[in-house]
Amino acid sequence: MAGVIALALHAGALAEALTPFAAGWEELGRTALRTAVAVALVVLGTGLAVLSFTALTLLVGDPFYERISRSVDARLGAPAAAEGPGFWRGVGRALRDALRLLGLSAGLGFVVFAVGLVPLVGGALAAVVGALTGGWLLAVELSGYAFEARGLGLRERRAALRRMRAASIGLGTTTYLLFLVPFAAIVVMPAAVAAAALLTRRALGEPMAASAPPAVEG
Repeated sequence: MAGVIALALHAGALAEALTPFAAGWEELGRTALRTAVAVALVVLGTGLAVLSFTALTLLVGDPFYERISRSVDARLGAPAAAEGPGFWRGVGRALRDALRLLGLSAGLGFVVFAVGLVPLVGGALAAVVGALTGGWLLAVELSGYAFEARGLGLRERRAALRRMRAASIGLGTTTYLLFLVPFAAIVVMPAAVAAAALLTRRALGEPMAASAPPAVEG
């Protein structure tokens, strides 16, 4: 988050450098435009920082986070197709997902930046759009372990999560916002992976409670 703080401190100067054409405008219009650009830059930088951190964390901690997801399934009843992808396949998947997340976040980031330029409400609107779109991407990525364990790819994952859109965006956006708190990600990431495993089970209609052990006859 140090980079985001530095960006926020210099956002005004960057906005001025990006809008030289506004130098001759009336002060009110010039100030409004450059404030909107500065806010949009901070929102864009925050979103890219959060999603880049997520991609890197999932890549580095892939075996650990996969174990968390599988432990949730083991407790609630592992699906029949829950076979691990193997170490090297898992590493390749994590790298692929990280690159995809970075690519999507960059594309959406420019959309958020454009939204931030809307007069008067652009800054607030960009912050909301950034959190919601970033939250959706996080939900898709965090649930990757559980869907992969069931042999389901990205297309099936997105389709299932769309049926639980509110819950998916709620989980992802909450995680996104918590990542903005210094050092909170250390605790939040494992919990978010476990929550994503539960979300996956719910989206696929699987049991959400551990089966009761068989009764012991006396």
